[in-house]
Amino acid sequence: MPLGQDRRQRRRRAAVIGGAAVAAKKHHDAKEAQQAEEAAAPQQAAPGAPGQAAQPAAAGGLTPELMEQLKQLGELHEQNVLSDEEFEREKAKLLGSA
Repeated sequence: MPLGQDRRQRRRRAAVIGGAAVAAKKHHDAKEAQQAEEAAAPQQAAPGAPGQAAQPAAAGGLTPELMEQLKQLGELHEQNVLSDEEFEREKAKLLGSA
């Protein structure tokens, strides 16, 4: 093999390896930037409450207070303090306001 071809092959190989390294670096930098954005997102969502996560709404868009009222209503019904009709009526009032 002539000397010139060997040198060209080494240069091509170095270019391919260098290109792969550049691509890997770009991928790494993009991934770090995405993680930094995700880490900053919760801080932007609740700037007035540092260190506290915003309380998510319960299933169906019910607030925690409404869930607690429904739980108390169910306990009263189980203890036979409320009749079936009273329980249904009060539950409908609470769910109607949601």
